[in-house]
Amino acid sequence: MPQTDPPPHRESRPKSVPESAGIFHRSYLLVTLGACALVFLAAFESLAVTTIMPLVSRELDGAGLYALAFAGPLATGVIGMVAAGSWSDRKGPVAPLLAAVGMFVLGLLIAGTAGTMPVLVSGRLVQGLGGGGLTVALYVVIARVYPPVLHPKIFAAFSAAWVIPSLVGPFAAGAVAQLAGWQWVFLGVVGLVVPALLLTAPALRGLNGSPGAAGDSPEPASGGRPPGGLAKLALAALAALAVLGLNLSAAVPVAGGVLAAVAVAVALLAVRPLMPRGTLTARRGLPSVILTRGLASAAFFGAEVYLPYLLVERYAFAPTFAGLTLTGGAIAWAAASAIQGRLGTRLEHRKAVRIGSALVLGAVVLALVTTVLAWPAAVAIAGWIFAGGGMGLMYPRLSVMTLALSTKDTEGFNSSAMSISDSLGGALALAGTGIVFAAFATAAPSASFAGVFALTAVIGTAAVAVAPRVAVVPAAVSKRA
Repeated sequence: MPQTDPPPHRESRPKSVPESAGIFHRSYLLVTLGACALVFLAAFESLAVTTIMPLVSRELDGAGLYALAFAGPLATGVIGMVAAGSWSDRKGPVAPLLAAVGMFVLGLLIAGTAGTMPVLVSGRLVQGLGGGGLTVALYVVIARVYPPVLHPKIFAAFSAAWVIPSLVGPFAAGAVAQLAGWQWVFLGVVGLVVPALLLTAPALRGLNGSPGAAGDSPEPASGGRPPGGLAKLALAALAALAVLGLNLSAAVPVAGGVLAAVAVAVALLAVRPLMPRGTLTARRGLPSVILTRGLASAAFFGAEVYLPYLLVERYAFAPTFAGLTLTGGAIAWAAASAIQGRLGTRLEHRKAVRIGSALVLGAVVLALVTTVLAWPAAVAIAGWIFAGGGMGLMYPRLSVMTLALSTKDTEGFNSSAMSISDSLGGALALAGTGIVFAAFATAAPSASFAGVFALTAVIGTAAVAVAPRVAVVPAAVSKRA
């Protein structure tokens, strides 16, 4: 719910830093560069894997695990997010960040040396643990290092860190896969993560330490004490297992539908205590901020991973060029994020979220119509630019709103909740699209892809419906953020 008073000023800005300092001021430079480098590498890996996965699936005979290769890391990411959120609230974000990067690298190594699709998926699961923890730890770093007035700018910088990967990542990944083997798409990232971490680590000295009493559990912003650390990890693991079960339910011939329904129910019940109260019922305020994040992610990423697949299978694109589908959307995401950062309070948070969710829905519907009516591939590719622009408008604002409506001892919990909603929404959507894709695989050639885009269009409609209910940030906080 909207707060009547702004949260306390909680950044660790040195007194010598002027109020007008930007994110590249010498006091923030190293942490800005290091954090953006980590986001850059995560972006490159995400775009690269989406590009090469149709080729990997064909080579390893893993069509049945295609959706799981994407949904799996999102599901295990929930565990990493919960662990990093609790750890950050108790001890500070540095140790969780280092541990998360280590898990991310381990997952890349497993996937890059995999000889079968199950092994590759296993590596993706480990990678998801690290990626989830990395996201939450970085959000807490932002909350503690930068003043609120710089939050839109650093989140815009994160989006801008996707620009170069979006320009060269898909093409480079396709080229590497064709010339040297898809394994090097994973292994090549490992050599870049270590320098980024070395750049970041010295800048984070002094951030460790509990913001409150040692051992205290954070209070959710909407009231009520969350479960303890071990209980939260158990719930996160249960939610992840439920998502994995949902992915595998299509292989059960008789009771697959019942198993899928049970898996969705278990996932939602398990994740409920890990979010502000009222999130699943779209309570007005912070809960709807968290829910909108999840619905938007589900619609966008649930459709995005099938666009290159559609181009390869139905339009005979080479993997190198199929990945370029993602380039326009990623560039639009970064550009829209930069624009909203410059507009600041001139573009009201809720309006940005409403416009963004509508753009994502429109792009998914356009992809559906293109598939059903056999329009030229260029129509869906061009339409995806609007989806990227919509995400760029609303993603930074949802992040700003979450931090603005948090206190220092709930930054980890609320950042974790936002990231959990993000990942779990995408994981459930990808699991659902995988089931739909398999169910229609024996029908008309375009039916399976049409089913995928129809499902994500329904999810996008839900995001548009919830968007007007997001929090109204108090005026005092809005001026600073």
